[in-house]
Amino acid sequence: MPNFTDTPLDNIVELRNISQSYDGGNSWIIKGLDFLVEDKPAQGQFVVILGASGAGKSTVLRYIAGLQRPTEGTVLVKGKPLGEAPRVGMVFQQYSSLPWRTVLDNVALPLEYQGVELQERQSRALEMIELVGLAGHEHKFAQYPTLSGGQLQRIAIARSLIANPDILLMDEPFGALDINTRLQMQDLLMEIWHRIHPTIIFVTHDIPEAVYLADDIYMMKPAPSRFTEHVHIDLPLSRDRETKRSQEYIDLVRLVEDKMIAITST
Repeated sequence: MPNFTDTPLDNIVELRNISQSYDGGNSWIIKGLDFLVEDKPAQGQFVVILGASGAGKSTVLRYIAGLQRPTEGTVLVKGKPLGEAPRVGMVFQQYSSLPWRTVLDNVALPLEYQGVELQERQSRALEMIELVGLAGHEHKFAQYPTLSGGQLQRIAIARSLIANPDILLMDEPFGALDINTRLQMQDLLMEIWHRIHPTIIFVTHDIPEAVYLADDIYMMKPAPSRFTEHVHIDLPLSRDRETKRSQEYIDLVRLVEDKMIAITST
């Protein structure tokens, strides 16, 4: 499991001996969890978290985003504790855009909160809109059915990246999308990762999706949860639809499935 042995790389996310209780310690949702993600310059990392429902996957993301504090343990983002660490954007499964604002204004919202002047925040927002493939839609209102579900999630990705391009947290972001849109979004995310090299921490229940996207997969056992399995995904960094037809990919999917069955059946 993730350990804290020193390496030449800086750590971008550290969770040390994390425990979570909502009833004063009578029961624990998470107990003794450690998690470490190193900062790989000019590459980033794509880390996927798997686990049964209720294992605490989303809670781990909320710690990193600064939205929740654990009952016990230490959370460090870029070496700084909660309260001092930079805020990190998070993409949820539910659409999170403000429907009364345009695509441009939604993407620029974090910069608006930071007090960035109008011309600069619109310029930076337009760059992100271009990156996620929404050029031409910037003046549309961010609402369904004016925009599709996939387009609304592209807004959320762009808004998160403009806030902190080094780290992107994603909590089952493609779960509500139809299969064709989901496959398109997987490929878009791979393209973004290769272009700007963020560290992505991604929660999903979809094992083939996890294997396709990840550098590394970490698996959480049921409550009281902690990480008990790690699989390094030894596939080329550059992947496309043909990757999913390779024997290496198929074997990795089977391996992760077997490990997940073992974790959830104990």
